[in-house]
Amino acid sequence: MSACLLGVACRYDGTSAADPRVAALAGRFALIPVCPEQLGGLPTPRPCVELRRGQAVSRDGKDLTEVFARGAEQALLIARRTGARAAVLQSRSPSCGIDRVYDGTFSGILVPGQGILAGLLSREGFALCATHELDGGD
Repeated sequence: MSACLLGVACRYDGTSAADPRVAALAGRFALIPVCPEQLGGLPTPRPCVELRRGQAVSRDGKDLTEVFARGAEQALLIARRTGARAAVLQSRSPSCGIDRVYDGTFSGILVPGQGILAGLLSREGFALCATHELDGGD
């Protein structure tokens, strides 16, 4: 579970993206919040990052792919140790985006693709869900 969706202020800008639809899942499932970017060692707040040709790059051009990959691996380890089989992830995130991510130009353009954690979990066979899929909305 993307920690920001449960109200943890861990997004790049120091805010959360609390979603009541996600909190409502707690009645049916054990929710384990993770922020792969923090797990990789990035602070909060931190520079905005987008994916450019598969690389996690900050607005000033710094390549943070290794940090993002380390955080994704740590989140995968937590998922395995807790017996998780599915994840609800923050849409459009360079870590957690499931079906669309920003294109790396920092101009607000979304392109088909997955964030680094989402891609890893998908390859490992986890079921992935974005918040807009919780109620069938966009």
